[in-house]
Amino acid sequence: MSLLELKDITRKYKLGQVQVTALGGVSLSIENGEYVSIMGPSGSGKSTLLNIIGCLDLPSTGTYKLGGKHVESLKDSQLADIRNQQIGFVFQQFHLLPNLTAQENVELPLIYKGVWGKERGKKAKEALESVGLGDRVSHLPFQMSGGEQQRVAISRAIVSDPSLILADEPTGALDSRSSQNIMEIFQRLNKELGITIVQVTHEKEVALYGKKIYHLRDGAIENIEIIQ
Repeated sequence: MSLLELKDITRKYKLGQVQVTALGGVSLSIENGEYVSIMGPSGSGKSTLLNIIGCLDLPSTGTYKLGGKHVESLKDSQLADIRNQQIGFVFQQFHLLPNLTAQENVELPLIYKGVWGKERGKKAKEALESVGLGDRVSHLPFQMSGGEQQRVAISRAIVSDPSLILADEPTGALDSRSSQNIMEIFQRLNKELGITIVQVTHEKEVALYGKKIYHLRDGAIENIEIIQ
């Protein structure tokens, strides 16, 4: 069953008097439990596509169904609810609040969901333990390495039990060893918990962790590579 379906998606922007086409008619379908990568040169539309999949932006034309529900014409508040309930985000820059501990950073999505008290703390600790950070719950971001901060970001992404994780260059700021650790965590989340993962990356070795690679160029899917 498809978790998300995009059909003839376009995204156009106006820069002064010039209209720029970031996406020129993208169609794709991603099944529940799939792990896919999106690759392409700078300016190919990767981040624009990920923003639309993540309900951070709306297409200019075309249709987008997430979990069987059309989302291309929803209001901002409805899109926010979808992001909070169904999607976890992991970015190249970790976006941790510097004055909050690892646990407090992970608890943030639960606050927005209305989870309070002991239950919130329990869920945050479990999420941190699942990525090997059970001994870092009280650490502030500056007290952790880049790889550890990204694991906190992953914990924050999974604490609300999303059906979909979107990762934008998740290893771009990490050394090779930390990168491998992060990708192994993604692989485990996909295989053991069945979370669908869509990642944007410039690195082929990172893309190969997925089972399918969408190659984008000039706002269109150039080809689809199946990884055996």
